[in-house]
Amino acid sequence: MKFLIKYLEPFKQRMLLGFSIKVSGTVAELFLPYILTHILDNVIGTLQIEKVVFFGVLMIICAAAACAGNIIANRMAAKVSKDFSKKMRKDLFEKTLYLSASDTDKFTIPSLESRITSDTYNVHNFVSMMQRMGVRAPILLIGGMGISFFMDARLALVMLATLPFIFVTVYSISKKGVPLYTEVQHRVDKMVRVVREDTQGIRVIKALSKNDYENRRYDEVNLALSNEERKAGAIMGSVNPIMMLLMNLGITAVIALSAFTVAKGYSTPATVIAFVQYFTLISMAMMVISRIFVMYTKCAASAERIAEVLETPESFFVTEDDSPDDDENFICFKNISFSYLGRKNNIENLSVSVPKGGTLGIIGATGSGKSTFVKLLMRAYEANSGTIKIGGKDITAYSRKALTDMFGVALQNDFLYADTIEENIRFGRELSFEEIKRAAKIAQASDFIEAFPEGYNHIIAPKGTNLSGGQRQRILIARAVAARPDIIILDDSSSALDYKTDAALRKALETELFGSCVITVAQRVSSVKNCERILVLDEGKVIGSGTHEELMESCPEYREISDSQMGGAFVD
Repeated sequence: MKFLIKYLEPFKQRMLLGFSIKVSGTVAELFLPYILTHILDNVIGTLQIEKVVFFGVLMIICAAAACAGNIIANRMAAKVSKDFSKKMRKDLFEKTLYLSASDTDKFTIPSLESRITSDTYNVHNFVSMMQRMGVRAPILLIGGMGISFFMDARLALVMLATLPFIFVTVYSISKKGVPLYTEVQHRVDKMVRVVREDTQGIRVIKALSKNDYENRRYDEVNLALSNEERKAGAIMGSVNPIMMLLMNLGITAVIALSAFTVAKGYSTPATVIAFVQYFTLISMAMMVISRIFVMYTKCAASAERIAEVLETPESFFVTEDDSPDDDENFICFKNISFSYLGRKNNIENLSVSVPKGGTLGIIGATGSGKSTFVKLLMRAYEANSGTIKIGGKDITAYSRKALTDMFGVALQNDFLYADTIEENIRFGRELSFEEIKRAAKIAQASDFIEAFPEGYNHIIAPKGTNLSGGQRQRILIARAVAARPDIIILDDSSSALDYKTDAALRKALETELFGSCVITVAQRVSSVKNCERILVLDEGKVIGSGTHEELMESCPEYREISDSQMGGAFVD
């Protein structure tokens, strides 16, 4: 919860002003029963209408002050809560974007989504309620007890006797709330994961008629979430009934004792009326305090999950490396080994170099380490051993921006967002329209783009669902090459292209992007055939390296892939 105080620090003055207004309004509300008692005991008996009117007007003023103070303070609290939660969500989202790939794997995407949405919502609700009711309830409780003691100590002691039982009840139950609501949020993570998977794979689900299966799968996680919420709700929901029982027992005792004191002349009916009103206010305050404790348990569980992300240490470190630029090898992997889980190596003792403007093809079966190679080059993960250099310098010597600015990347399952084709290619960069058109031409996308009535202003649906697979891939490739990066990575990004278009794309890359390193990761031999060097990977190990002709002679696995795909023939 400490990080919440840090986020609330900029709003301290606004909150203090709101608290002052709230206190003034609540104090005015507290005086209403006391003024009423004074009217009944001391004013009406005088038969002086002026005094009755005066104190009546005073009650109206107090009521108006209480109403206005609460409204103004509540509006200020709502604005502070809105600004506070907006800042917290922004920082959490930004931190999520800059998490390392390994940290993202640890948290999981569904969990990060629920932390940004439901967890921040729980924290927002608690901060809002603390400003609105967290000030008013204690004042009503303490002020009501103080005035009650001033009016009649005996009756006040009866009310006071119930409070220890209430506090013990609230405290003992609220202690169980944090672990309960933490588990609820974990169940929310699992439900979000299933929903996310189903929305992404909805076409496959319908194509394979697995609607009922996915409904059952969702029902399982939904039922598990409902059970956890019911369990937490049943335990935390017992606070209010127990408090109501104790408070009702207390007010019954007060009325019973007040009947005796009035009969003996120790108290007056007006005082009893005031006590009932104060007891009602105190009861309402205790009910609010119990709600605050329940919301605190939710907030504490959510705040812990949010802080876990925000306080994750930065894993992207920058080292010193004064090595001169390597004119011979622009990209150099030397004895690189890496494992995702720290058990079996996904890449083992890999060494390869690519000259400036060179081309490298990587081919291999699924799970052979092709995409892992790309992730290590882009420093999405840190290699366990060995060194990776770009331009003669270790990749750890580059800042995040300097490193990422070198790359243009097109992945097979990359994303397109709901906007124009032009903006999807530009992707927030300062690129002219001519540069965008040039990139589309290189990616063999200009023909179908210009065939749309709106041309480059054609609106793409979310995830590019209104485009074919080949059209999506060509727009992604255009995005990758638009800024003329030093290194272009095409990770299985031409799998939906026909052989003729693929060949035209490779030729355009060779002629239009001279000086850029092109790394092509593919399943098809035709996509890497013309690369200056081709790596054949199997279970993270290099089992073949060389040109196409050399591998056809020296690598049986490569020759087998080539013959099985094209029978040795290619479209040039």
